[in-house]
Amino acid sequence: MQVCKRCLYDENIPMISFDADGLCNYCNQYDDMCAQYPTGKEGMSILEAEIVKIKKDQKNSKYDVVIGVSGGCDSSYMIHMAHKMGLRILAAHFDNTFNSKIAVENIKNVLDPLGIDLYTHVVDNQEYQRIFKSMLLAGVPECDAPTDLALAVTHYMAASKHKVKYIWEGHSFRTEGITPPGWVYMDAKYVSSIHKRFGDGKIKTLPMFWLKKWLKWMVIDGIKKFRPLYYLDYDKEEAKKMLAETYGWQWYGGHHMENRSAFFADNYWALLHDIDLRSCEFSALIRSGQMSKEVAEVEIKKPKRMDQDVMEEVKNRLGFSDSEWDDMINAPKKHYTAYPTYKRTFEKLRPLFYILYKKGYVTRSFYSKFCFPQSFNN
Repeated sequence: MQVCKRCLYDENIPMISFDADGLCNYCNQYDDMCAQYPTGKEGMSILEAEIVKIKKDQKNSKYDVVIGVSGGCDSSYMIHMAHKMGLRILAAHFDNTFNSKIAVENIKNVLDPLGIDLYTHVVDNQEYQRIFKSMLLAGVPECDAPTDLALAVTHYMAASKHKVKYIWEGHSFRTEGITPPGWVYMDAKYVSSIHKRFGDGKIKTLPMFWLKKWLKWMVIDGIKKFRPLYYLDYDKEEAKKMLAETYGWQWYGGHHMENRSAFFADNYWALLHDIDLRSCEFSALIRSGQMSKEVAEVEIKKPKRMDQDVMEEVKNRLGFSDSEWDDMINAPKKHYTAYPTYKRTFEKLRPLFYILYKKGYVTRSFYSKFCFPQSFNN
């Protein structure tokens, strides 16, 4: 099996290719993104110019920027950084009722000392449990996609309500990596079609990322997205130490483990689909020089931590009997292509989304992953 000479990706990764030097296309994409999003003095200059523009555009509003918070490291660090740079922040949080105690405490411990307001949308727990169960019964890997989409919608809702034109996201391709297209997919039509087939189809309190609503937020309201960590020499381990010392922030054990449904989705459910998201994270850390390939190769072989209490909570809250749970676990695994989605629509609207990407309304990752045809022969 061919393995990239630089990172952990091998020929089983969807849509992978290797150049003459044995480097995968994802490593080459990483290098291209590093050139597009520089760090150091150049990156700081870009970030400072963005802040000047934000303050000027938002001078007549109460807030300068909306920043999503989960209690995780990236969003907590971004709150700290933005406040230090003098921005008036409105924090936004979507509560899918599966938050861990640590997540709730981290959000409070970071926001309260800084005097930052919090906009929260809480979904009806019974409704979310039915939707979550539908995603599991559908057999697709992205069972927690409704949360990811609702979180993005909550950011827009907060920005639209308070007349904020800027949303900051805490993603860093240098620490989280580049998820291969086809591993994880999500859109509102996808979630809705699955819940109609496997649940009751009723969605009332879950914020849905409908295409028309999204285009309205971008084209009419002019709300842009920005990822400041792209321009910083962001060291996640150093960020954890700083947050712990400054705010009493607590580490929760791993990527996205601050939320119990995400914990289940990443540490158990994805593995049933032969998807180990650590390969994305570790490969990113290798490329950015924060982890050696030798250490990553050892770490990736260790079993992912799965808390049995989390498993039981998901099973019981979603109303599975023992036999129904076993049947669901052992059922054939499906891909997003088995259900109706916006994917073809995104492809047809690629010229529009290219303009929106270039103008800062959508991210490069959305444009490159969602707006082009995909093949999964490997």
